[in-house]
Amino acid sequence: METVLQQKVLEATQSVEKQIDAELEKLDNLDISDFEKLREQRYKKLKQLQQQKQNWLVLGHGEYIELRDEKEFFDVSKKSENVVCLFYKDDSPRCKIVDHHLKILAKKHLEAMFCKVDATRCPFLTERLRIKIIPTIALIVGCKTKDYIVGFTDLGNRDDFSTETLEYRLSFSGVITFDESSLSEESRKPFLSYIAKSKTIKGPKDSRSDDSDDD
Repeated sequence: METVLQQKVLEATQSVEKQIDAELEKLDNLDISDFEKLREQRYKKLKQLQQQKQNWLVLGHGEYIELRDEKEFFDVSKKSENVVCLFYKDDSPRCKIVDHHLKILAKKHLEAMFCKVDATRCPFLTERLRIKIIPTIALIVGCKTKDYIVGFTDLGNRDDFSTETLEYRLSFSGVITFDESSLSEESRKPFLSYIAKSKTIKGPKDSRSDDSDDD
């Protein structure tokens, strides 16, 4: 058994070495024109990224804004590919906690529009999305509500969760990009047994939460 295992490890090592050798050979065979092409491709990509960044800023990305009504919500959802929207109430202390973190993340993640909606002022929208727990964060990708963060259950059931913890949870839906390799162990703990499940525009399947302010 030990011999078989050693053989498999050896084969895997040799396979990796062959791949590395092949990549090195490609680099050795590159001439000046190839390097120029790579440089030009890199420049075009950077230019595209810069243009995309400007487009996001024009749409209002980079700021954490409040939407006044349902119409603004649907307008934002149509214009921006990725939307992070908090449904809140003024008398909810936990909504203020989420506010703090979303303000920070809005400036960091230009790829998404960060906004909030007063649930009491938008009853039609709240009913349509079946939002019953405050705070609830709706995560919208391509005009479709892909996921929800209901209360603090997904954030470790604690009020002092970190911005990084929320950032990591948001990334599950693809609404923002996140480098998981930089995640601290403390921020990773709430998700050790978590399995992300996509939800539809109909709303959260489970609106019960022991750690949230009831509607």
